[in-house]
Amino acid sequence: MTGPAEPTTAAADAIVAPSQPITVQAAGDSGRSMRRTIAYALLIGYSLLMLIPFIWQVITSFKTESDALRLTVIPQPFTLEGWKTGFLTLDPSIPQLFLNSVIVAGLVTLTNLVLASTAGYAFARLRFPLREALFLAVLGTLMIPDQLRFVPVYLIERQLGLITRNPINYLGVVLILAVEAQQLFLKRQYFMSLPRDLEEAAKIDGAGHVTTFLRVMLPLAGPALAAVSILAFQGAWNGFFWPLLILQNQDHWTLPLGLFSFRGEFRTDWPALMSVTVAAILPILFMYIFFQKYFVQSVASTGVKG
Repeated sequence: MTGPAEPTTAAADAIVAPSQPITVQAAGDSGRSMRRTIAYALLIGYSLLMLIPFIWQVITSFKTESDALRLTVIPQPFTLEGWKTGFLTLDPSIPQLFLNSVIVAGLVTLTNLVLASTAGYAFARLRFPLREALFLAVLGTLMIPDQLRFVPVYLIERQLGLITRNPINYLGVVLILAVEAQQLFLKRQYFMSLPRDLEEAAKIDGAGHVTTFLRVMLPLAGPALAAVSILAFQGAWNGFFWPLLILQNQDHWTLPLGLFSFRGEFRTDWPALMSVTVAAILPILFMYIFFQKYFVQSVASTGVKG
């Protein structure tokens, strides 16, 4: 009685040898990779496009006045006269203008952080009569330009004694920008996104609204606080209309008002103007970099705490 037939050598090798790895590419992987590449290319191109004005400012600051009117990339000749003129001829001086801007922008940032946070929490969590109507009224102020309300604002501040040549006129600018509707809206939306379980747990522990806000909700609002700080500081630092209207003493001028001195009726000193403009951008840039890091850390810690 014969046994089963032995498999052939080729068939045995196919059975014994491990199968070769087969690479299977999903049908949508190539399309997804192509879309990602196009998106990155568009983002990089857009970033470079946004950098062109800043690069042109830096280049122009090292040109002569005549060369600044020509579309040349390399200064011919390369000179520091624009920087010397910008930093040595302004009255008040650049350090004084920077100090005035820091005072105004710092106070405006602080008031926006405090008032926008408290008001945003109230509109997001508390129940009171006409809450929605009041919130819509606040948002309605975004549609009213400053130029349409400067007369009543000026008269009110004049009645309060804030339109003066004394340093108290800083307060006149700060009061106008103390809290902005967009900052309040941002804080309200962020507080509404936080889970109510946190407040209920605090209420079980006997915490009131103030304690819940200070110890539970506000520590979780780091990303919103960072965004409000950047927006408020940048808006106050670059503000021109209200400081021009309220600051009566030239020694109290902020940096944008000082920059306007380089522009005359028949002549503009472009190299000097661009040099001081580049210097004016640096505080905003440093603040953005600082709060960018803080923003990421806040998002991570909020995710852990949540």
